[in-house]
Amino acid sequence: MRGVILAGGTGSRLHPLTRITNKHLLPIGDRPMISYGIEALVKAGVTEMMVVTGGTHAGEFLRLLSNGQEFGVERLLYAYQERAGGIAEALGLAAQFVGDDAAVVMLADNIFGRSFVSSVRRFSDKPQGARLLLAEVKDPAHLRHLGVPELDEAGRIVRIVEKPDDPPSTYCVTGVYLYDSGVFDVIRTLRPSGRGELEITDVNNHYVAEGLIDYDVQEGFWGDAGESIDAYYAVNDHVRRYGANLD
Repeated sequence: MRGVILAGGTGSRLHPLTRITNKHLLPIGDRPMISYGIEALVKAGVTEMMVVTGGTHAGEFLRLLSNGQEFGVERLLYAYQERAGGIAEALGLAAQFVGDDAAVVMLADNIFGRSFVSSVRRFSDKPQGARLLLAEVKDPAHLRHLGVPELDEAGRIVRIVEKPDDPPSTYCVTGVYLYDSGVFDVIRTLRPSGRGELEITDVNNHYVAEGLIDYDVQEGFWGDAGESIDAYYAVNDHVRRYGANLD
């Protein structure tokens, strides 16, 4: 299993904090945000990973992370996304690194209270299709800004709706995705969305259509620290009080 940490984007929702650095280098608690994603993957048994970033501050990741050994990483590579082309495009840059292995992909601004090692183990046992981590979000107003799965009576995902006006469930798709190596073939078939990006929701809906998607509902805290200034400070408050990536 290879890990891919996506740490690009302009961070416009966190202005003015991101005028001078990449949002994934902003502090959460007592350390840079990206270190929580690396810690989460290492705790899940994934010690070979690639960081995909971009923009004018990409070199700062190398200065911070170096070869990754300080963080428990056995092999750490980097890729550079030249433009804001979407999550799926960023993931596509890791194709050679992942090769024929399965991948656990993590958005570096997602912070979890508890480890998701059980989900990684389940997928490692049978690395076919895709597996998503969902979180329960009871506020419909918040769900309207997220990717929301629609479930049938048996609890299977029948589609994922991005930023729905009428959320079809009380769950959202978090920023952790587990894929087989076929994900890169899927990415090559995508066309840019209306905002000119390759969307990860289109990747996930491909697996839905093929009947090759499963999910776990992550218990405990989940927060997207890049969603807004308010969300960033809320994640900070939680981590300082309760910690993150707990067993």
